Amino acid sequence: MLMKQVLPEKGKLLISEPSIIGDDSFSRSVILLTEFNTEGVVGFILNKPLDCTLDQLIPEISLKLEVYQGGPVEMDNLYFLHNIPHLIPNSHLIEDGIYWGGDFNVVSALINCGTITGNEIKFFLGYSGWERSQLETELDGNSWVVAKNTDSKELLSDNMHDIWKRNMKTLGGAYELWSNAPENPSYN
Repeated sequence: MLMKQVLPEKGKLLISEPSIIGDDSFSRSVILLTEFNTEGVVGFILNKPLDCTLDQLIPEISLKLEVYQGGPVEMDNLYFLHNIPHLIPNSHLIEDGIYWGGDFNVVSALINCGTITGNEIKFFLGYSGWERSQLETELDGNSWVVAKNTDSKELLSDNMHDIWKRNMKTLGGAYELWSNAPENPSYN
């Protein structure tokens, strides 16, 4: 069965092809595209947790929240996705109730007073970014599969660690075989 090709745009997912091996950032990654325009493409890797928590990075924050590697660009900057724009000024709609950015001072205060508990926000160090032509070249070279985001309600949860595997199964065919393969083929 021939799959209908999904075009990249804001709110879609970039799923790394199984052939991306040995790239710490992009091997088995799933990226939510948050910007897609003539100037470039920005997204965040949803399934690469780091070995640190938000309170370790920002001691003023009292809640241990997982922090993810958003991508290899500007890894010294903190970014966040959320679903509470009514609480966070200057939020930017991505799609389907998911927002990114906003006033971090407000976020910090809301975390410390217990209004934000973690289920409605996800933090990233760095982001993934491309010039439009660069991403188009990578898509033409079969480095990525573009898919509709069907997990908006789950995107901010800690349940995203296996999103790559789930998407491989959904894509079916040869992709389904990869869903159970070890990340390093030499372990096979």
